Amino acid sequence: MKILAIETTGSAASVAIVDKSGIIAEFWANHKKNHSVTLMPLAAYALEMAELSLSNISHIALGSGPGSFTGLRLSGAYAKSLAHGANIPIVPVPTLDGLAYNILMENRVIAPIMDAKRNEVYACAYFCENGSLKRLTPYLNEGFDVFLDRVKSFGSSAVFLGDGCFVHEKTILERGFNIAAPNNLLQRASSVGLLAYELAALGKTVNYNNLELTYLRKPQAERELEIKENSLK
Repeated sequence: MKILAIETTGSAASVAIVDKSGIIAEFWANHKKNHSVTLMPLAAYALEMAELSLSNISHIALGSGPGSFTGLRLSGAYAKSLAHGANIPIVPVPTLDGLAYNILMENRVIAPIMDAKRNEVYACAYFCENGSLKRLTPYLNEGFDVFLDRVKSFGSSAVFLGDGCFVHEKTILERGFNIAAPNNLLQRASSVGLLAYELAALGKTVNYNNLELTYLRKPQAERELEIKENSLK
């Protein structure tokens, strides 16, 4: 089983190929260019460097949200096109699960946070037991301060990661929590791929026609339109 994983839910675009031995290849870019420019070349280069073609790939995996609406739609469309063309299944991996997988630390809460603007975050809290992640909360879209209190209530030390740390770094550190090292701070396709390998072994795959992405909330344009319409009633 070889899995091609893609991740474009945040500012970085990355592609990885994994199998039972671990990570075969991973390429990651976070510099100015849009994901629409970087994603396909990264995937092609990963296959080339691994001396593989799409015919050697058994599954396509992707970070399935929450995250950037544009990034999600791009990776969703690309995953569908690859899976359709190769007639292989897709393994959707929740973005926050993939982030948490970056730092499988025992005896502390793992708290990925993604900036959702207006002092809100997409977030979830986890505990690692015997190398496996256990969710302590649902996938959330809520105020950062509310989530911070949730994490504190677990009564354990915590490590935060995700682009929300850029916005809330001062508060996180003042509250006595830690922030992951830069190499593990943002989304990585390798984490998505390794989690997908576990999920695929359990049969948790979907046909490209049935892929569903997780947004947690409506796009900003829709929310602003609803506010405007409600104000006119």
